[in-house]
Order: sequence, then C-alpha cells, then structure tokens
Amino acid sequence: MDVPKLLETASLLVPEASATENDITVNDVWEYLTQDEWEVALGLLEELGDVQPLPLSFWETLATAAEQMRLEKSAAWCHWRCYETRNGIIRADLTLRPAAEARRQTPIGGAGVLRPMWSIGNRTPTGEPALNIARLWVEFTPFLEPGGRASVRLAPLDPSQWQHLQPGRVITMHEDRSVAGTAVVLEVQRHAATPTT
Repeated sequence: MDVPKLLETASLLVPEASATENDITVNDVWEYLTQDEWEVALGLLEELGDVQPLPLSFWETLATAAEQMRLEKSAAWCHWRCYETRNGIIRADLTLRPAAEARRQTPIGGAGVLRPMWSIGNRTPTGEPALNIARLWVEFTPFLEPGGRASVRLAPLDPSQWQHLQPGRVITMHEDRSVAGTAVVLEVQRHAATPTT
C-alpha cells in the first residue's frame, strides 16, 4: 500500500470530533494529504493519537507509512504506541545520577533503545530485590544527559510484573548493580479495551 493510502486509512480511524489542544482535527490531516504533505499529515495523526485511545491498527498503519517514508524516529514512536496499545502506558519523572556519581558518562538516547533494569518492589523467591527490564523512551527531548531530568515512558519486557505500580511510587533505574537514576511514577494506564481492527 502506498503512503497516501496508508495515511488515509489511519485518518479514517480517528473520530471526527477529536481535536488536539491546538484544535487540529482529522480535516487538517485531509487538507495536507490533498497537498501531498505526507510528513506533516503523519505528524498530525500522531498528535491526534494522543487525544484518545485509538485501535492498534491505527498505530500499525502509521508505523508502516513512517517506514515507507524512511522516518525512523516516527516509525519507532508508532511501534512504541503499538506496544502501549497492547500492554498499557507507564510514565515517570526520571532523574539520572550525575556523571561524577554514576557509571554512565554519556547521554541516554531518547527513542526507546535503552533497556535498563528497574527496581520496582518485586522480590526473588529468596526475598532479595528483583530487577525488571523495561525499555525507556525519553519524552520531548532526543537525549537525557547524566544528572538530567525528564518525563519518560517505560515498556516492560514482562508487563505482568509491573501491575502493582501506582502513581507516586518511587522506582530506581539500574544499568549495573548501582543506581543509575530515580523515577517517580506519574501515570499508569492498564491495557485499555480498544478495538484491534
């Protein structure tokens, strides 16, 4: 399927009444599609996807369109949103330890590549603290410097291990045995029963 058709298909899954904070609607998407402004249309659809839960097929279609346009970050974001549609959303406010106090000396890439371990309160059968793996997406910035702070999204390797998390819970990030950062959980949305068509 070609890019305009993919974007049209995705736009048909957005309710007409949906609008972003900037009053962007699906009609704006259609206007850009008629002008062959595919990248702008894709960006607007991504924004509209944040207004209300949309079906998995919406994000899958956008991911395919982004891949065909060779927009790697948009494709990665749409795949991330596919994961969240299937498994739920976990957002947190993460503060990394400064470079002088931690192993990490370089910034973290923001686009969901890093898969650190997290201490989220789980225990091993012998009572020791258990660490759980979750990919990390840094919101609103391409990198997070050592000592920096940002809101992040987490994609657990095993979402069932994270079911007990609640907003306000403090969790720690680990890249080895030492603490690499501390996060306060901001939002937990369990898997929503959205249609998968």
